[in-house]
Amino acid sequence: MPSLPRIAITLGDPRGIGPEIAAKVLAEGIEADVTLIGAEDQIADLPAVRKIAVGNWDQGSGEGTGAAERGRAARAGRIAGHGVETAARLAIAKEVDAIVTAPAHKHALRLAGFAYPGHTEWLAHLAGDVEVAMMLAAEELRVVLVTTHVPLRSVPELVTTERVVRTGQIAAAALRDWWGIATPRLAVCALNPHAGEAGLFGDEDQRVLAPAARTLGADGPLPADTVFVRAMRGEFDAVLAPYHDVGMTAIKVAAFGRGVNVTLGLPFPALLPITEPPWTSRAPAAPIPAVCGQRSNSPFISPANVSLHEV
Repeated sequence: MPSLPRIAITLGDPRGIGPEIAAKVLAEGIEADVTLIGAEDQIADLPAVRKIAVGNWDQGSGEGTGAAERGRAARAGRIAGHGVETAARLAIAKEVDAIVTAPAHKHALRLAGFAYPGHTEWLAHLAGDVEVAMMLAAEELRVVLVTTHVPLRSVPELVTTERVVRTGQIAAAALRDWWGIATPRLAVCALNPHAGEAGLFGDEDQRVLAPAARTLGADGPLPADTVFVRAMRGEFDAVLAPYHDVGMTAIKVAAFGRGVNVTLGLPFPALLPITEPPWTSRAPAAPIPAVCGQRSNSPFISPANVSLHEV
């Protein structure tokens, strides 16, 4: 009988929804050996094979206001940041097969000294500055971002043919290795309206994106207002989106509260729920993915052996 997958779950920002989500998922039970990482007082009563404390919290939930909140936020950022780094070290040392990180607050992380644009760049650094890409995934749609947390005005200069090709190659490798798709079908989302309309609305699509699509054997560039619908209907296995909000909007409209952020290119699978701010109560709590079922070369991330627990 195969052994259970070993997953490290971090509780994220101790002020946020991460501890609550983790508690509900673990109470339901998941088919995995879980290492739980977070504030000592927040992991104490949760069921797990192993628990690693990265500080103590005991300061309540939610974001406060005023001068005192800056120190509270920095402390929360330290706990969340040390949680992520501890989980990554466990995965690199092969003590766990995959990591799941609950939501953290970028401003709090920066106050605590973790000055990364997001988890994608952070995990890439921890893994030895490897090349990575951010995938936003749900059952009905997968989107891979060519650029991530940058101002919109910077996108045209950052979206180069070489960058699109490399992002597509990372995505294709992950679809083969982690999802078991022998010949991934990629589409390239256009940058400009109507894919530039033969240069009328910009030449980047034909000048930059079209050569990348040819190199990858991908379709496109295809207009943003149709490419994601076509992918959801089964025509493509993933869409390469040129900038953050076009890809993030597509996945949230398609699967709000059910999507996960997967960092591609790492030597281990790393997932993060796609959420609003970490303490929001305005949206459904995002899922924490739990590894279940059979083991293969990759411990998970295929429809057959991933369970997305909505809580």
